[in-house]
Amino acid sequence: MPTSRECALHITEQLHMPGEIRVRAMMGDYVVYYNERVVGGIYDGRLLLKDTPSARRMLPLAERIIPYPGAKEMLLVEDLTDTVHLHAVLEAMLPELPKPRPKKPKQ
Repeated sequence: MPTSRECALHITEQLHMPGEIRVRAMMGDYVVYYNERVVGGIYDGRLLLKDTPSARRMLPLAERIIPYPGAKEMLLVEDLTDTVHLHAVLEAMLPELPKPRPKKPKQ
């Protein structure tokens, strides 16, 4: 079931990280960016984070979910109210994620 824009905005507002978190619509759901790096997505109204070593270590009980056929497993974030811990998870993940590709100049 696709995620509504209102749902995606609600989830990102709960993170209390304006300017650092943004979402982008993608195939009926949303990709989540933290400091311009893809950290996860909002699929079926749930926040899922990439399965990195830091995320696994800091969210040891998180359920692993495949958001769509052919995707890698991601970690389900069930508690969006513990924003301090979630911020720490996202910060720990950053060095493990690829840097954004440089934008091509417009011609």
